[in-house]
Amino acid sequence: MPMKKIVGIFKALADPTRLRIMFLLRERELCVCELMFILEMEQSRVSHHMRVLREAGIAEDVREGRWIIYGIPDGVRPILRDLFAGSLRERIEGTPEAAGDALKLEICVREKIRDRGPSAGRRQRPPTKRAAAPGSRRKA
Repeated sequence: MPMKKIVGIFKALADPTRLRIMFLLRERELCVCELMFILEMEQSRVSHHMRVLREAGIAEDVREGRWIIYGIPDGVRPILRDLFAGSLRERIEGTPEAAGDALKLEICVREKIRDRGPSAGRRQRPPTKRAAAPGSRRKA
């Protein structure tokens, strides 16, 4: 593997969120709504991190109907296994974030977050009522 590719992988993994995403994708393929739920992030932020990982060549996306499912390419798995081997993996898995991610991943599997639709990971906001500006008429 060329040095430039290795440097690109390290740059992509230098962000804690992207490192968390890769640890999650090692366990199973995930859609954006599942990643949103686990990471407690908005869709745009998750998509940004996934774009960086895809550009580094360590993540891929596959369209299944209306879903985009993210995973790790088969050729990259041995590289990541070697990279995350031993004490580095143990140190990362021992963090509170990793423990919380594992629990939320289990919830995704158990409750099938993906089956609920694209808004499954989003927090629902109550509808807001807009007050009419003083002196204006609102059409009903």
